[in-house]
Amino acid sequence: MEALWSAFNDNVDLVNGYKISRSDPLHRIIIGRIYHHTVRILFGLRVRDVDCDFRLMRRAIFERVVLEKNSGVICLEMMKKIQDAGFRIAEVPVHHYHRAFGKSQFFNVRRLFKTGVDVMKLWYALVVRGEHLRQGAVATAPTPAHLPPRSGDRV
Repeated sequence: MEALWSAFNDNVDLVNGYKISRSDPLHRIIIGRIYHHTVRILFGLRVRDVDCDFRLMRRAIFERVVLEKNSGVICLEMMKKIQDAGFRIAEVPVHHYHRAFGKSQFFNVRRLFKTGVDVMKLWYALVVRGEHLRQGAVATAPTPAHLPPRSGDRV
């Protein structure tokens, strides 16, 4: 959190972490890299890690960006809409540690297939149709992203 906070300033709306030295089994690293490179290309994303859960963002983002998904693609939806809305993004490296307890529920054929279908539906909606760019799909914010933040604007 300290690394994220130190990168958060008046010229940044969102600080996104990206995992370094990923501590996962080889199959998860390979699947993760394939997913990451695929969605970066499909969605035109410029961030290094779409699904890193370490983020700090201004509240103003959610005054303009409306999220609709409730599945594993919500991070992808969020980052695409934030980028397309013109918010300024900084990135910092974060450490990734091996899971201490439990087992991932995600990595099975059924979930991977469902995620693939969800990604393609999201790609069609956001890239092909540009639904989030149409009037009314993105709420208008009282403070555009290029203006200095208001006090208490960090989330």
